[in-house]
Amino acid sequence: MGISLLEFFRKTAKRELEKSKNFTAPAHIGNLANMANDFVSIGNQTGEGWFLTGEMLELIHTGTNNIVCTQPFGCLPNHIVGKGVIKELRKAYPDSNIIAVDYDPGASEVNQLNRIKLMLSTAQKSSKRRKSNHRTGIMFR
Repeated sequence: MGISLLEFFRKTAKRELEKSKNFTAPAHIGNLANMANDFVSIGNQTGEGWFLTGEMLELIHTGTNNIVCTQPFGCLPNHIVGKGVIKELRKAYPDSNIIAVDYDPGASEVNQLNRIKLMLSTAQKSSKRRKSNHRTGIMFR
């Protein structure tokens, strides 16, 4: 049996990203699960609860300490797990600067922008203090 078209495209994209000097290929899902296992249960069948945690840890482990985790339209796993695990990730990784920003019809654009500006201000202060150049990542859910 051959591979599906979607699997073909994923493998091709990953191979090309691995060759890139500007982009990082995504981690294998098993690696994400192993990283997340220290913070949340990976027993959820749908995976969203631990997958988000694994993605944030992947970013932190690859030097992206400043993370904006966008949360669209009342995404329940993102709100519960994302916001719940951020405090623990900050405790385990003191250099991490993570915020969750809600994007739904009831969210104020001014509040969204202010939260992102505050996060970037914290990132700049932290970078100057450490004389380092941490990367910033945005996670779209």
